[in-house]
Amino acid sequence: MELTDRKKRVLRSIVDLYIRTAEPVGSKAVAGLPDIQYSSATIRNEMADLTAMGYLEQPHTSAGRIPSPAGYRLYVDELMQGYRLSLDETKSINSAIEQRMQQLDKAMEKIANLVSQATDLPAISVTSRQGGCTVRHYDLLLVSGGVILVALLSTDEVVNKFIKLPLEVSEQELKLLAALLNTAMTDLDVEGFTSGLLERVMRSAGTASMLVPVVVEFITSTLRQKQGAALSVAGQMRLLEQPEYQDVGKAQRLLSSLDEQTLAALPAVLQNDNGTKVLVGPENVAEELKDTSVVVTKFDIGEGMQGMIGVVGPTRMDYAKVTARLSYFAESLSKLFSKPEQPKLPMGDSETKG
Repeated sequence: MELTDRKKRVLRSIVDLYIRTAEPVGSKAVAGLPDIQYSSATIRNEMADLTAMGYLEQPHTSAGRIPSPAGYRLYVDELMQGYRLSLDETKSINSAIEQRMQQLDKAMEKIANLVSQATDLPAISVTSRQGGCTVRHYDLLLVSGGVILVALLSTDEVVNKFIKLPLEVSEQELKLLAALLNTAMTDLDVEGFTSGLLERVMRSAGTASMLVPVVVEFITSTLRQKQGAALSVAGQMRLLEQPEYQDVGKAQRLLSSLDEQTLAALPAVLQNDNGTKVLVGPENVAEELKDTSVVVTKFDIGEGMQGMIGVVGPTRMDYAKVTARLSYFAESLSKLFSKPEQPKLPMGDSETKG
């Protein structure tokens, strides 16, 4: 038996009516629709055929028909018409999203404060959407006094940065580096720029290897901005309690670098590892963090969102204690955010020391 266009139209009308009324649909109801020009007798015959073909079912207590699972499947795959959201609906959805993100931002600010209190170190908390913008192509251009990095994003947007170099680099070296970047660092979202990838590219870059961390820092910062990452920093002044930063000049230099731009450039080192990761001194991409250690771990927020918490401190930090506390934070936060409602994170009146 052939599933003709008329049968499809009748089936679509029955599914639409049943969705609206939750009552079995008869031939008269279908015939009364403004876009149906068939008689009730013709519709009854088509309904009988659709029932025989398995697309409709007839409840025992009714003369009408209801869609079968196969009927719904065909409706979803081929027959249903597009739905255009009303202006009120779009406003309502956008308002709900904005409210949700504001709640999330406030929660992440509290989380950064709690982590800082628990570790006696400056803390960061980051939220971002999984996936997103990538880099499609790199160009490195040699100009007087430095280099211009040009990157084409997957959003068809071009971003660039002027890089002033302490050493001379030839145009040929830049071409080779650009070819290496286009081979190893394209079609990656921000999570793809791992410390391992950075090391491999630097080993292959030869005399131009010093450019690679600068490129990665700029690109990861740009991609985080494009995917709407939100970062909170708390407890910067706790560094002054560490012996390493009793020197005012040294402390001031590090404190001035603990801003969102620098910290957002931290590589997403946990791409394939949900554990806690430690970056010691020179392992950090950002030049401002070369004399510190960074410990980070991530957790799931839900709704396509991911969170990361971490601390920045001296390389002498108690790694065992810090990693244990961050891991417990991450595990607990994943459980909290998996609940239907946004978790409420109270701020303690006293700081946790030790």
